[in-house]
Amino acid sequence: MQLRIHDYLDKQNDQRPTARALTDSIGTDWNFADLSAASIALAEELASMGVRANDRVLVLLENSAASVAAVFAISRLGATSVPFNARQTEAEIDRVIQHAEPAAMLFTSAVSAEAQAHSERMGAKPMQGCQGLDGVTLRSSPVPELEDVATLLYTTGTTGTPKGVMLTHANLIFGGSVACETRKVTPDDKIYGVLPFSHVFGLTSIVMATVLSGATLRIARRFVPANLYEALNSGVTLLSAVPQMHALLMQYTKEQGFDHLQSKSLRYVSSGAAPLDLDWKRRAEAFYGLPLQNGYGMTETTAGASLTRHTESNDDISVGQPFPGVRIKLDRNAPNSQGEVGEVLVGGGGVMKGYFRNPEETAKVLTSDGWLRTGDLGRMDSDGNLHIVGRSKELIIHGGFNVYPPEVEAALNDHPQVIQCAVAGHVLDGDELVYAYVEASPDDWPNEAELSAFTATKLAGYKRPTRIIVVEKLPTAPTGKVLKSKLAELLL
Repeated sequence: MQLRIHDYLDKQNDQRPTARALTDSIGTDWNFADLSAASIALAEELASMGVRANDRVLVLLENSAASVAAVFAISRLGATSVPFNARQTEAEIDRVIQHAEPAAMLFTSAVSAEAQAHSERMGAKPMQGCQGLDGVTLRSSPVPELEDVATLLYTTGTTGTPKGVMLTHANLIFGGSVACETRKVTPDDKIYGVLPFSHVFGLTSIVMATVLSGATLRIARRFVPANLYEALNSGVTLLSAVPQMHALLMQYTKEQGFDHLQSKSLRYVSSGAAPLDLDWKRRAEAFYGLPLQNGYGMTETTAGASLTRHTESNDDISVGQPFPGVRIKLDRNAPNSQGEVGEVLVGGGGVMKGYFRNPEETAKVLTSDGWLRTGDLGRMDSDGNLHIVGRSKELIIHGGFNVYPPEVEAALNDHPQVIQCAVAGHVLDGDELVYAYVEASPDDWPNEAELSAFTATKLAGYKRPTRIIVVEKLPTAPTGKVLKSKLAELLL
């Protein structure tokens, strides 16, 4: 029988019930017996609310002990968790509700003002089975469609239509296992959990890795450099973050009068979800006194596909070699491929089941023999390391979150003074920023502050443009298509 993710929590409870499992920002301090008991109590309460096997349960969350308990509780029922960031707008949440048709919703109201506001809007009430959660039943006759799908992770679609990635229990177990194996995680490790649990990186490489290994998870509700600094100087051994977090930590440490981290416990540090540049990598490795590992993956591959495994600092800015059990190849006949560069295809235990209720998009990316077409362009060096050279999908990864340019463009194009706009990523200080280029009439010139305020009503914070550049004319091809490759010239 196929094991589900909660079976691994039960294994830790059987073998090490009193070992510390996690702590969070509101003072929750649970051992594995506590975490198991909370998930069981919550599962029973969800069942009393009408949740059944193969239903969907939307969890609107910030990182917390309660959000971890919710994921494992839903697994116990054979239902599917739908983790979603509490910082999303009402419109974004409503689109997911309409698409996923969840039987119930949970809100981590105790750790998130945004979750509390959404909870009040939906008429949710405090859950008795797990402190810190509100819950509400959305419908009495859910349509069961998902079998063996542990979680449904939404990547807000490029056309405004949500796209739900179906990850099975086997996917999450595989992803957590390879994260443990490549980082050599043991029960003695203390993992810092600041990457959002509503995204695959945090859910798999942090939460699942903790439960599979029996390590201790120190949960951060949101990223605050001072909090990370304190954690690294008080026992944390593993840090996985995005370049922006590393950069802000380095700046904070400098402000404290130090040019490098003083931690005596940190043994492993990695960066992902955004590209590295060599100068920045050198500075980061000097700061940590450790090699900075770099990886590649996406929601559809259950986080990781490849990772470096350096034992000492060097100038390699590749994304390394495939994880154990993962296959990578290049399709040099794919669009935008040229010479040694081809589209990256991934196979193995992390490849998703497909997109929920979207067989057309599933067929575009999953081949008949099990390969996932990533849409990213890469090349292999002589040592078998993968180098990502571009994104054919134009995805922007800002602060570890996926931002799809067409969604931002659609929001700005709704403004009456905007003729058309184009959005592209701009790499700065280790992060990929969202830059919007707006075409407007000189006779009706919009104010950048007004445009920013306008997007705040339509987009979550991480999707809003860092800069909005207003111009009389965007660069276009003879067909009228905006040439995004030329947008950066507008900054000169």
